[in-house]
Amino acid sequence: MTFVTYFPGRGTVRETAYLEGKAEGEAKGEAKAILRVLERNGVPVPDDVRERITGCTDLEVLDRWLDRAFEATDADDLFRDPPTAH
Repeated sequence: MTFVTYFPGRGTVRETAYLEGKAEGEAKGEAKAILRVLERNGVPVPDDVRERITGCTDLEVLDRWLDRAFEATDADDLFRDPPTAH
């Protein structure tokens, strides 16, 4: 026997709006966490970097930036590509 969860209005504009709102909220939370980690580590965050972080909606990118924020000594460290192995 299988159990199926049914969202009322499934496949509708309402569901799409709900899911987009949820993703937007997650992105805002990630951005807030990144800024908080940088702040707690004494890393200055220029306005252009703050805007780039808060304007990003890609959760994978935000996750990567959050991981990098813990080791960052400069806000631009978030955006640098890691060294590649030869």
